[in-house]
Amino acid sequence: MQERALKAGNAHYADASAVPDQIPVFPLAGALLLPGCRLPLNIFEPRYIAMVDHALAGARVIGMIQPDLGAHEDGPTGTEPALSAIGCAGRVVSFAESGDGRYLISLVGICRFRCRGEVRAGTPFRQCRIAPLAADFEADNSTGRIDRAALLQVFQAYLEANSLEADWDSIRGAANDLLVNTLSMMAPFGPEEKQALLEAADLKTRAETLVAVTELSLARGGDGSPSSLQ
Repeated sequence: MQERALKAGNAHYADASAVPDQIPVFPLAGALLLPGCRLPLNIFEPRYIAMVDHALAGARVIGMIQPDLGAHEDGPTGTEPALSAIGCAGRVVSFAESGDGRYLISLVGICRFRCRGEVRAGTPFRQCRIAPLAADFEADNSTGRIDRAALLQVFQAYLEANSLEADWDSIRGAANDLLVNTLSMMAPFGPEEKQALLEAADLKTRAETLVAVTELSLARGGDGSPSSLQ
């Protein structure tokens, strides 16, 4: 399969070896970062302020990952929740100090990764050894097979059910990959759904998952409350 380089901000990642194999991670339930997409974050906890300082002093990479919702045990420290197996590495592409002790940053997704275990690094924030998913550095041949009409139809129904508006000119003009990934990140679904969207094998599968969970939400009233894939 043809390989492709990934871009995040000013950085290019030619292949998986260009991504650090140990990164700080930000465990945040319900948050979703996908390759090529931007995630703004308001950082205020001291340990995560330290995490951003650490990232800016190094490779500028932070891993977004959810706590493992199915775990019945704490993580290696015994005081923090276990982590999901899959997360997404992002590069800090913008940074601002708020003046009241907070950092306002934006991450652009580089690639998804498999968590290979936590590192006891002595930092107030958590760090993990990671293995970037090789699939994110390969051409996605499913992009042209997305049912774009079904995706736009269910998204429009969701907006109407919730009295929301959208920039339809931008939405209709977006390429399939940007459309699917942006809608996946915007969708106000629960952690289980977000993890399913993250772990989708390809763009077509992610689009089908997004349509399915949106239809389920509409069937349950369309109020955006978390549903369950179980």
